[in-house]
Amino acid sequence: MSTNLIALLPELILTLTGVLVMLAEPVLKPTSSRKPLGWIAILGTVAAGLASGYQLNFGTLHAFSGSIQVDAFSVFFHLVIAAVVLITLLISLDYFDGHASHAGEYFALILFAAVGMMFMTCSVELLMVFVGLEISSIATYILAGFRKGSGTGSEASIKYFLLGSFATAFFLYGIALAFGATGSTNLYAIAHGLATTSTPRLAFLSLGLILIGLGFKVSAAPFHVWTPDVYQGAPAPVVGYMSTAPKAAAFAVLLRITFTGFPAMQHRWAILLWVLAAASMTIGNLGAFLQRDVKRMLAYSSIAHAGYLLVAFTAFPIDGIAAACFYIAAYAAMNVGAFAVITQIAGYQERARTLDDYTGLALKRPLLAALLAFFLLSLIGIPFTGGFFGKFYVFTAAMHGGHVWLAVVGLINSGVACFYYLRLLTTLYTRPTTNAPSVVASRATSVPAAIGLGLAALTTLTLGVLPSSTVWLAEYASHSTLIEQARQECAAAPENCHIDLKFDKDR
Repeated sequence: MSTNLIALLPELILTLTGVLVMLAEPVLKPTSSRKPLGWIAILGTVAAGLASGYQLNFGTLHAFSGSIQVDAFSVFFHLVIAAVVLITLLISLDYFDGHASHAGEYFALILFAAVGMMFMTCSVELLMVFVGLEISSIATYILAGFRKGSGTGSEASIKYFLLGSFATAFFLYGIALAFGATGSTNLYAIAHGLATTSTPRLAFLSLGLILIGLGFKVSAAPFHVWTPDVYQGAPAPVVGYMSTAPKAAAFAVLLRITFTGFPAMQHRWAILLWVLAAASMTIGNLGAFLQRDVKRMLAYSSIAHAGYLLVAFTAFPIDGIAAACFYIAAYAAMNVGAFAVITQIAGYQERARTLDDYTGLALKRPLLAALLAFFLLSLIGIPFTGGFFGKFYVFTAAMHGGHVWLAVVGLINSGVACFYYLRLLTTLYTRPTTNAPSVVASRATSVPAAIGLGLAALTTLTLGVLPSSTVWLAEYASHSTLIEQARQECAAAPENCHIDLKFDKDR
């Protein structure tokens, strides 16, 4: 098997599966269930995840003239994305029953979006990153408005598309300026070119424009204005998907660009990200205070969590990359789990929207209420959950890097966030004071959806109680990307080769 084929094996599997779903849908009768297409997508996702794990056996792979680099770092994010896709597909199998005959398109778009995200995480060539970003974005734009009969869904899709197009333009222009300043769009060549460039201000401006484009994707303040409206109008399983998987891919790209492409400017971009982190945490948590709509509240929550993640960028590279990787895994598990519960509660029509609609949920659906409460506790950062260890890891890394005040800002914001999370949690266990009819979906949770909920809950619990394996993989991912960076520096300037990084794989 060629190196190029092995390097893109997960992406190829997902692409072929998506094409198979599209070809199989016209064969089915218009009135027949689309669940078989969902199961095909699930099998393809599992195969892609296994293929990602298989890539670890080859160490660091370079393919397509060095534009693709598959290492432990990219494999880590491939596994996170595959896990999110799997849970999303499981909770979506029964979502469209009786409401839509185009569910096959939904399953295919989920897979195609994942292809773009995986492509982003293994690219060290900015133009390749742009291609992956476009593949992912176009699919998610459509998914945001997939409830075609809903006015809010169409509004969400249009807003996401228009603002996303502007953000992509910033990102592309940043790539052009990076080429003008360093003569290359390859991250390693950019890092080498920064030492000799005669236009360092132009190089930093290019990084600033790239940060604007990626800041939109991770919904960091002040590039977050699209988030509440899109989250409110998009289908609940899509929101769970787009709030985790694209954010993981964008943060993977941001980690590579900052620590691999622009390490010489860390003293500058660390200050910029310090400000973005503090602003995102504060604006996200304060905005969530004012929300009565649950999805809008969680939208502002995602802005705050983008800020927590940006805290890791101010740390030393070896600590910051590992902390960011772990937090992304923990956030993906608890956030997709929370929206999986909302999907089961609200149903396709999404009648349960406001806090009042969730009043007394524990009396009607006790297990779902308990799961939602557990995910909310993890989002707060309560001990024995993945959210607690993720925040502990990130704030500790920032303090080791000398950014104690940023860690203090993060801790204060974590305390502030308790208010709106606990407000929803107490609502679940509050007895209704009126005899108004329930808007909660009465249909029993299906077996696939229960499996998806169980996977999200088990992962969140494991990351809080037994985080050692994930911490090891996150540290391995951090070391692998830094070791490759050192090798590239040695190849470009052998006289300056003095970096020696080792990692104990048998630990």
